[in-house]
Amino acid sequence: MCGVFLMKNKTYNKKKIFFVFTAAFLVLLFLIGRLVYLMVFDAGYYQEKAEALHERERDIKAARGEIVDRNGTVLATNKTVCTISVIHSQIKDAETVIRMLVKELGMEEAEVRKKVEKVSSMERIKTNVDKETGDKIRAYEMEGVKVDEDFKRYYPFEELGSRVLGFTGADNQGIIGLEVKYEEELKGENGKILTTTDARGIELEGVAEDRIEPVPGNTLQISMDYNIQSYAQQAAEQVMEQKQADGVGIIIMEPDTGEILAMVNVPEFNLNEPFKLNTGEDTSGLSDEEKQKLLNQMWRNRCINDTYEPGSIFKTVTSAACLEEGVVSLDDTFFCPGYKIVEDRKIRCHKVGGHGQETFVQGVQNSCNPVFMEVGMRLGADKFCGYFEKFGLMDKTGIDIPGEAGTIMHKKENIGEVELATMTFGQSFQITPIQMASTVSALVNGGTRVTPHFGVRVLDKEGKEIHRFSYEEKKEVVSKEVSETMRKILESVVSVGSGKNGYIDGYRIGGKTATSQTLPRSANKYISSFIGFAPADDPKVLGMCIIYNPKGIYYGGTIAAPVIRDIFENILPYLGYEKDESLMREKEEE
Repeated sequence: MCGVFLMKNKTYNKKKIFFVFTAAFLVLLFLIGRLVYLMVFDAGYYQEKAEALHERERDIKAARGEIVDRNGTVLATNKTVCTISVIHSQIKDAETVIRMLVKELGMEEAEVRKKVEKVSSMERIKTNVDKETGDKIRAYEMEGVKVDEDFKRYYPFEELGSRVLGFTGADNQGIIGLEVKYEEELKGENGKILTTTDARGIELEGVAEDRIEPVPGNTLQISMDYNIQSYAQQAAEQVMEQKQADGVGIIIMEPDTGEILAMVNVPEFNLNEPFKLNTGEDTSGLSDEEKQKLLNQMWRNRCINDTYEPGSIFKTVTSAACLEEGVVSLDDTFFCPGYKIVEDRKIRCHKVGGHGQETFVQGVQNSCNPVFMEVGMRLGADKFCGYFEKFGLMDKTGIDIPGEAGTIMHKKENIGEVELATMTFGQSFQITPIQMASTVSALVNGGTRVTPHFGVRVLDKEGKEIHRFSYEEKKEVVSKEVSETMRKILESVVSVGSGKNGYIDGYRIGGKTATSQTLPRSANKYISSFIGFAPADDPKVLGMCIIYNPKGIYYGGTIAAPVIRDIFENILPYLGYEKDESLMREKEEE
């Protein structure tokens, strides 16, 4: 029995040893096979990985594309600046490097020391350093100090069209305005510098740098005209100072194309210092959140981002809707005692004693509220809201600047007689100035709703056109007959009515004044405005001026109409529209 047991145990040990050796052999075969695979089939991948461990990469920023006006004047371009960096492993004399950087960059020693002594592959000391300083630092030829040329956005006219053009951040990406809207067209593609280093991170001598060259951005040509923008901005600043107003907005556009020639929001801000408040106030005691709130407010484009009650300029819309629907004719007569009773409300006319008996045309010339309340009630709330939709007032205009606000309007079921009465003369709802300008454009250009815009085309660096932008149009929002009638009525508003301060001898000018009160009414703050167009029989230029909270006299016909008159007097000849001598003689005979 004992012998049998020993024989069985011996046989068991042999099997055990066999299995161990077999397993070890299989593992060895697997390892050899894996090694062969890595060395033969996957060698390229791991070679790239190994090379990557010994390559240092630095970006070369692409030059951002320029923004030019309709005549090619450069409104946004680039300045060459430098980025100063250090490579810790290459620095031989840290103290000398620190002293030099403190001297040339004007930085605090503690800040420079912290960055120089930090153990990292590359540490950025300062960006946007002027080229002259960068060249000085390069001339020291200190090991471990790198000077890379870069680009910084530069606006040669500083405050011109600040909220339209917008600006870029430290990464050269657009933040507001056209800079962010057309980011893809303007940004270009960054390049790279690849340097080979040893295991310690020190660049190898005699090994050339590899460069991937940057691709510059394309040029954006816009409809803004530098000369018109400059003059409109100057006119806005003058009236703002004269009336001690909170702000002034001006829009100059082509009513038949939607191209915007000028858009002003004073006070503007310096695009080369976009994070510095234009009020000049001390912000040292403010929190970061409070500062950002003030900056956001400064960057707002009131012509697009903010809504307001349009006041009597909106009577153009009410007139067109009622004429289109046939509920009023030009010679219909009305009586204005200075007010109108609507339900339990006594809604006043701006002329306390009333206008007495007048035709519809005279009612428009006089900007008489009771006349518009009457014709609005003839139209009715349902149809009135229908024309809001038809004229495009419930949609955004689609302008190519981010942040456009939409119309704030009553729900149809909540519009009673009082709401309808006040809406007819532009109160109890809110729209943007660009919406008002676009709507009036459609009413006087023959009935086509155009999309207001700045972007015209994209050009390559040789000035060759790459792409031309197209914009949506909506035909027949009002009939050509009604549009022609509106032009004649609004011309009479300027020649003999409330807009007479917008009249220019030798030109046919149409327009409408407005004076609206802001909320709360108890604050006694007003918005004065005027919208005008020329030539009145075939409008090619439309201008709108909005004055926010003027002090003293605040009537739109008194203070806003002269602003557009002065602008038109200068830009109409510039655009090729000369005075008509026959019109001047007719006026003299009168």
